[in-house]
Amino acid sequence: MPGIEKRLTRYPQLYSRIGFAHHYQALTSDELTFVLTRHWRRLGLELDLTDFTDTQATAAVARITRGNFRLIQRLFTQTERIMKINNLTVITTDVIETARSTLVIGAT
Repeated sequence: MPGIEKRLTRYPQLYSRIGFAHHYQALTSDELTFVLTRHWRRLGLELDLTDFTDTQATAAVARITRGNFRLIQRLFTQTERIMKINNLTVITTDVIETARSTLVIGAT
């Protein structure tokens, strides 16, 4: 937000806790694959990019999050919840889209 730093200086207690803002770059394709592999493993699954279902799911994650690491974290928290509720063993595009629908991400 433009001007947010100037506004925060008006509230010294809050400003002292925030300190500074750092803009992170979007994850590259290799970094995204690395992070998604970790998330798949955490759910007890193996990411196989030669499998059409996994490729479609990773493409959906990349499209929804645009490589934003924090959004990926939030998306997979919801993905895990949806998979447990529905007793699913495969992450599909539908699972990712359902997880996205529960989050406030912004205009899509």
